[in-house]
Amino acid sequence: MEISAAGRLEVRITAADVGKRVSVRRLAGTEDTTEKFTDTVGVLTSWDSGVLTITRKSGESVRIPETSLVAGKVVPPAPARRRGPSATYRELAQVSARAWRPVESERLGEWELRAAAGYTRRANSVLPLGDPGLPLDEALTVVRRWYGDRGLPAYVQTATGGEGTQELLCAELERRGWTREVTAELWVGALAPVADRADASGVQLSRTADEAWLARYQRKGVSEVALKVLGSGPSVWFATVPGEGGEGADSAPAAIGRCVVDGRWAGFGAVEVDPALRRRGLASVVMAALASRALAEGASAAWLQVEAENVGARALYSGMGFSAHHAYHHYRDHRDGSS
Repeated sequence: MEISAAGRLEVRITAADVGKRVSVRRLAGTEDTTEKFTDTVGVLTSWDSGVLTITRKSGESVRIPETSLVAGKVVPPAPARRRGPSATYRELAQVSARAWRPVESERLGEWELRAAAGYTRRANSVLPLGDPGLPLDEALTVVRRWYGDRGLPAYVQTATGGEGTQELLCAELERRGWTREVTAELWVGALAPVADRADASGVQLSRTADEAWLARYQRKGVSEVALKVLGSGPSVWFATVPGEGGEGADSAPAAIGRCVVDGRWAGFGAVEVDPALRRRGLASVVMAALASRALAEGASAAWLQVEAENVGARALYSGMGFSAHHAYHHYRDHRDGSS
């Protein structure tokens, strides 16, 4: 924390530092006669009516009465990751958006309004990469109307925890009653180690999601719209490991996966394994086959998305050399989608 020349802790932040990354120490209470302190690091997203709001990397907002502050200072951006390829948030947001396209979209300044008949939040949310060209309240009115006209709830996809992410927008949405429903992370890693991880000779690759692949896909009753989203992207590949009965058996495949190749990036998703066959390395086999295909098309870096509570997937991907780049969130309007 910030310590003066006289050895005292000092608060060296003000409301003028909103939007900057800060580190603060506050008095959290006392135990017997001992004072207890808590440290918080994140982006200062507001300082109003004697209360600071700091948004942590995870997207969690912490409200701190200024009277409890013991010390505080502006700190530099988090140090660059030591693992995985270098990338900006904006680059990854655009790459991941191209890998999961809606069936309908419209521009609002630098925002993109996306819709796909409600199939996944990613394809049915606003991607706000910049200025909407209107004051925020007016832009959100347009958003609510646009989704309401389609019978859909209004969602805005935001990100936190990286350089250039949207902590301030998250705070503004929360002040307006929008609620954060889903949080996940986007992880990145080198592609070649994924391809080298397992023998993928038994994996079948296809440009389309056939009936066998869809039989293992967790989202049942896939519609025509869903098939369009699944097949969207610059260069899409689907991987299938036949079930134990072999190709053409009545049972669903043992494992499946999807990959979208886009320049230097390969994005992995829909990696699913028969629950009875888990812990046999089938997920690694699927990803190795897709990674080899992506390498052949010139990709060198990889990304994927994983939810915080998916402990098994996080352990698998960490073992493959992936690490978290930023967190992303879906904020929903506090009213119904219709308006």
